[in-house]
Amino acid sequence: MTKLALGTHPFLLGFEQLERLVERTAKSGNEGYPPYNIEQTSENSYRITLAVAGFAESDLAITVEDNALVIRGRQADDSEGRVFLHRGIAGRQFQRSFVLADGVDVGEAVMENGLLHVDLTRATPERIVQTINIKKG
Repeated sequence: MTKLALGTHPFLLGFEQLERLVERTAKSGNEGYPPYNIEQTSENSYRITLAVAGFAESDLAITVEDNALVIRGRQADDSEGRVFLHRGIAGRQFQRSFVLADGVDVGEAVMENGLLHVDLTRATPERIVQTINIKKG
């Protein structure tokens, strides 16, 4: 039995990019920092929440690049002249990427109690029924 790749299945016409999208998502390089939640807040909206304790709004950048939501964090090094006996609070830079489907728009971003909330909405596609005329050949 021959195994077909998802993008080459005969009933999935025009989905060739789906396989590349899955590969890109798998290779996004996201490690476990910072931790995050994704919740569905309504039928067509979502909220991504990242734990960014210690980061100020000016330390964070949120962009949409090639259908991907990219959140970056970089703190200035303020350890000059400080002596740490133990340093367990992560203050390293990060980049977290989320691939967005067509029609998903990034709304507002809000910082609250060390959590960064980014709201997303998905536009409801209009149902279109099209009748195709058959010509005599």
